[in-house]
Amino acid sequence: MAKITISEEDFQKFREYFYRKVGIQFENSKRYFVDKRLVERINATGAKDFRDYFTMLRFEASGAELQKLVNLMTVNETYFFREEYQFQCLVNSILGEITRNKKDKAPIRIWSIPSSSGEEPYSIVIYLLEHWPGLAQWDVEIISSDIDTNIIESARRGHYSARSVQYLPATLLKKYFKPNAGGYQISEDLRSAVEFTCVNLMDAADMRSYRKFDVIFCRNLLIYFDDLSRRQAAETFFDALNPGGFVCLGHSESMSRISSLFRVRKFPEAIVYQKPGVNL
Repeated sequence: MAKITISEEDFQKFREYFYRKVGIQFENSKRYFVDKRLVERINATGAKDFRDYFTMLRFEASGAELQKLVNLMTVNETYFFREEYQFQCLVNSILGEITRNKKDKAPIRIWSIPSSSGEEPYSIVIYLLEHWPGLAQWDVEIISSDIDTNIIESARRGHYSARSVQYLPATLLKKYFKPNAGGYQISEDLRSAVEFTCVNLMDAADMRSYRKFDVIFCRNLLIYFDDLSRRQAAETFFDALNPGGFVCLGHSESMSRISSLFRVRKFPEAIVYQKPGVNL
């Protein structure tokens, strides 16, 4: 069998296609990473070369191969209590403002995207249980989404390495996890507290059902987008939030450089971004 290679023209064609579908544009520095995974999928599908594979990829009605490719191409790197100051901001500042402005007892809805392998949404659950007295009076719904179907299944299973839980206090590790198969299994109660969904942030049809959120955590995703995709993501978050709702971004990301739709809120714990208005 002849060795499959990806030419510069092939790389550019694929990069443009993947960008249109997912919103992520690979830099030339990622060339080796992209080529390696493309060749892996070409061989797995039995295509004879890139052109044969790319034709199949574009015209496959089910989109199954694109999903497999997305699962290979996306990076999932996280751990429990990452950028903990934002969870502190959630329980100490954000939720108090949200509950004061709510005119009914509708559940507080929190959206974590991307879910990766679940460390962020489960961290939110633990933080609410440990630090937010309002949990006794308010229902909270936590939805966590990712474009990678494999990583969503991993999040639902809730099994983690020692590295993933290295920043959790020992008391919380003992309280919410059990040692299992060389790692740690999160409790069934916490697993049932998060609804995991598959979604493409750049797909308008996917996003129509994501509405009426009070808080969105989207940390360290927009760094992989270009300016156009970032603006589209900002507009999506704006539509998904209730008036007065908040977006929490990663420490190196700034909504102010992306969109003027949100206003900057400087709380003692963190800078976050708010949709104008108050919850109804």
